[in-house]
Amino acid sequence: MIEDTTEHVLRFEVPEMLERDRFSWFRDEEFARQTLAGLNPICIRRLTEFPIVSKLDPAVYGPAESALTKEVLEKMMNGRMTVEEAVEKKRLFLLDYHDVFLPYVHRVRELPDTTLYGSRTVFFLSEEGTLMPLAIELTRPQSPTRPQWRRAFTHGPDATESWLWKLAKAHVLTHDTGYHQLVSHWLRTHACVEPYIIATNRQLSRMHPVHRLLHPHFRYTMEINALAREALINADGIIEEAFWPGRYSIELSSVAYGAAWQFDTEALPEDLVSRGLAVRRDDGELELAIKDYPYADDGLLIWGSIKQWASDYVDFYYKSDGDVAGDKELRAWWEEVRTKGHADKKDEPWWPVCDSKENLVQILTIIMWVTSGHHAAVNFGQYHYAGYFPNRPTVVRKNIPVEENRDDEMKKFMARPEEVLLQSLPSQMQAIKVMATLDILSSHSPDEEYMGEYAEPAWLAEPMVKAAFEKFSGRLKEVEGTIDQRNNNPENKNRCGAGIVPYELLKPFSEPGVTGRGIPNSISI
Repeated sequence: MIEDTTEHVLRFEVPEMLERDRFSWFRDEEFARQTLAGLNPICIRRLTEFPIVSKLDPAVYGPAESALTKEVLEKMMNGRMTVEEAVEKKRLFLLDYHDVFLPYVHRVRELPDTTLYGSRTVFFLSEEGTLMPLAIELTRPQSPTRPQWRRAFTHGPDATESWLWKLAKAHVLTHDTGYHQLVSHWLRTHACVEPYIIATNRQLSRMHPVHRLLHPHFRYTMEINALAREALINADGIIEEAFWPGRYSIELSSVAYGAAWQFDTEALPEDLVSRGLAVRRDDGELELAIKDYPYADDGLLIWGSIKQWASDYVDFYYKSDGDVAGDKELRAWWEEVRTKGHADKKDEPWWPVCDSKENLVQILTIIMWVTSGHHAAVNFGQYHYAGYFPNRPTVVRKNIPVEENRDDEMKKFMARPEEVLLQSLPSQMQAIKVMATLDILSSHSPDEEYMGEYAEPAWLAEPMVKAAFEKFSGRLKEVEGTIDQRNNNPENKNRCGAGIVPYELLKPFSEPGVTGRGIPNSISI
């Protein structure tokens, strides 16, 4: 029996993306598509100002101007329009890891087998509604001994430019992978939810309606975070060993929190508006800048369902704004979330005031969305997309050859460019550790509790609350069908096409295992 099984004992499942198309990771259109329907669809933003200029101090980091000039971008747009026209028509989009990573470049380069640049990638929105990458900028800041180095890379007409472009893409992907794991995933879900959990347990009695509403959304989160601190994000843990930030990982996460985290923009609609991916019409509805944006399209259905459930729930327990303002436990809870849990941001003007039914509904919807939909979108597709590490490398180990232009490196690159790319990617040991970790993180346990599946006993005891929950559960079942329709509509080219993994990360329900779908109530893995 052992002889019969040893062939498969240590083999991983083939990630879904590789199963469908072995070469998709190499293609520009898939690189662009994953910014909207991949593992980290929450970082791309619309380019609203041109020229692109760094906000960092030029005396420390070098000239603030970008290498992505008007000439570079217009050449890649093949004369379709000028940059100014493209900005005005909302056709240019930016993946920006320049200012956030540039201060770490020299420090990360001191780590073994690791390199780093600041990067910017500009995309053009085609008539078909898909994104096309135009150019990538890689930057090394100045140091006491060397000037700043920066260069724009494009998918040029010859073999050398084409291979340099592939290497530049690998660097951008590793930047996106690091930011996804440390900010989009760890910081914005696992870490920032802890203050809500602690304040709920300290300030709200178990009989309080808000405690009863949020309780299922906090299941196992403190436990899984404790395990993460023991083995995943700890010193010399898996993240530090296998991801490029190394020992700067949690520092980088903390810096991103200080620079970019806001409670109000954790709401999906406000997040989309803040990134220029949506505008509010006069009727209050959102209009997306990219019509086929799978994360936003499906996410807004989930957001709307959660908000309606929170609204029905609040309406039952609070008859007026005065009831909300007069609830001492609620006031103490929200005060602790702001002034203790997020103490370094307690005086920010964007915190909502918990003094009306409308504001309470928004606060509760944000917390429920982050623990359910947001976490599902950035977590349960990890093995599908990053299990095959060339698609999302966690580290690039070598500088791009043209940075130093050393004869030996350029000679090797010109002779065997594919070998240079493969040697830049993670080592076998790093890849195995990451694959094993992502396989676990992407997996639903057999006792998973999905949103809208089980009602709490306290909800069933109140007929009106029970009816509201059943309505919520029914809406989520409808969302399942809507997502299936969208995935089968050939007009939706960002989620339907030859070899494309359908976007199912926000389908509410799932069976156990690595499925790439299902929204648990809580951050439990």
